[in-house]
Amino acid sequence: MDDVITPDEAGSLYGLFQERVRRTPDKVAYRYFRHNAWREFTWLAMQKQVARWQKALSGLGLQRGDRVAIMLKNCPVWIMFDQAAMSLGLVTVPLYTVDRPDNVAYIVNDADVKLLLFESAEQWHALYTVKDKLGGVLRFVAMDNLRRDANLVPMGEFLPRDAEPMSPVPVSSGDLASIIYTSGTTGRPKGVMLSHGNMLTNAQACLDTFFVRGDDVFLSFLPLSHTFERTLGYYLTVMTGSTVAFARSIQQLSEDLASIRPTLLISVPRIYERVYAAIKERLEEGAPLNRWLFELAVETGWARFEHEQGRGAWQPSFLLWPLLKRLVAQKILDRLGGRLRVAFSGGAALSSEVSRVFIGLGLPIVQGYGLTETSPVISGNRLDDNRPDSVGQAVSGVEVRLGEQNVLLARGPNVMLGYWNNPEATKAVIDRDGWLNTGDIAHVSESGHIYITGRIKEIIVMSNGEKIPPSDMEMAILQDPLFDQAMIFGEARPYLVALAVLNPQSWLHFAHEVGIRADMPEALTDSRVEAKVLKRISRNLRGFPGYARVNRVLLLHEPWTIDNGLMTPTLKIKRDEVARRYALQIGRLYEGH
Repeated sequence: MDDVITPDEAGSLYGLFQERVRRTPDKVAYRYFRHNAWREFTWLAMQKQVARWQKALSGLGLQRGDRVAIMLKNCPVWIMFDQAAMSLGLVTVPLYTVDRPDNVAYIVNDADVKLLLFESAEQWHALYTVKDKLGGVLRFVAMDNLRRDANLVPMGEFLPRDAEPMSPVPVSSGDLASIIYTSGTTGRPKGVMLSHGNMLTNAQACLDTFFVRGDDVFLSFLPLSHTFERTLGYYLTVMTGSTVAFARSIQQLSEDLASIRPTLLISVPRIYERVYAAIKERLEEGAPLNRWLFELAVETGWARFEHEQGRGAWQPSFLLWPLLKRLVAQKILDRLGGRLRVAFSGGAALSSEVSRVFIGLGLPIVQGYGLTETSPVISGNRLDDNRPDSVGQAVSGVEVRLGEQNVLLARGPNVMLGYWNNPEATKAVIDRDGWLNTGDIAHVSESGHIYITGRIKEIIVMSNGEKIPPSDMEMAILQDPLFDQAMIFGEARPYLVALAVLNPQSWLHFAHEVGIRADMPEALTDSRVEAKVLKRISRNLRGFPGYARVNRVLLLHEPWTIDNGLMTPTLKIKRDEVARRYALQIGRLYEGH
């Protein structure tokens, strides 16, 4: 930890990068896969590439404070562009690579983006469908070698062959560094304004909670447009001088884990859930003895963990651990590379069952909590004080307290500057004393551990960390006369599903068009019906972010009423009761995932 760069030493996010290059120029900074092999950039080599971007960007006549957007998968170019932009006093706007074109257009226009860096011909074709709405963009830069078109230029032509590092534009820690768009309760994204100091201080606060070394190796696979990955998997690693390897894809994650053999992993719960699901599937197909050994290893490992945390007594079964580790635990951990010493989980709630399994197998998972608006980390568990059912204690420099209805409030140097072009929304979440209303209901124990128990606002947090405002989506779905009532479900799940009560008359017409008998019970679960219904739902959700997509639908004839206990007297849907009543059918919509 003696080589950690502090926020004061860095001054700004580009200053952080400069200082890292000065301290460890020849150390490997990034690994990436290209032309069938893993390749490397040292910190000095990265600086040389950043200089090329500086020269190219400076030639566009952009002014300090202008916004430039990044629409790339995680790769060294993402870092190069970000650092070059900030060195010139520009503000970066990260975009999701799979977002809908109309949503991209909304963000680009709202932020008045002057340059958009994207990746592929496929993205360009999508952007071209809304190009008339992107008139403010002066230059589109494509990583792929696309044919020039008006203000489109391939990266190979945009960048000079070489360049010398430029003197950075003076920037203070309180200056705006990035605008990160997140789902709002209106269905349109809100731009979270984060300063250099917001992210620098939050990265340092995380280091006080999560011990990271300069010789650690991270595998980066969460999108860098996700603040969790950006602060912990990018700026924090520059702070410590750790090496980051960029995974090729989620589909190739298991291969990349085996190749890179990371020591630290940053993930949303969905990845741990996938690994656990694969383990369960293999156990169910295997011999009963293997299942018994697995369960014994997890139970013994969990008891050892509780003992080491000071919450459980020593047990004779601990003597079996070396054998159980060799026969069971290590074989599973080897599939994750075999070198992981800790895994971080955030962005959504991690189920106690999943965390218990991994901790029992000897992989400490520490859960944290935060919001894009807090850069993003508010709290986290420490390795030596890890309570997996909690989201840990407030990180250093951050204060928390409970407000009305036990809503969790947070205050600290990590709290955003506000929402871009939206002072009313800013005032609604940050009071005059600087306390940010998280919208989450919490309990804080005597030890300071935070337990999230509910939400003031109806927001679904999926297992990949994305936050969805269901009521706005439901209103959009109900614009279709086929539906009388609708409810979106997906809390801690990998994708969204819709529960929809059909309008009897519209259903008759729809069934006739599809060519099925409307009075047959099987019609509600017919795959042709579901496909056509999903298409209609998708049409009404065009204005929402790309990740707000309904993958499956449960069609129902029985309306939700006050009499059957599924609506309140004020005619609001009892979400928990509807979810409980149809739990079995909802479960079937997630089978295999």
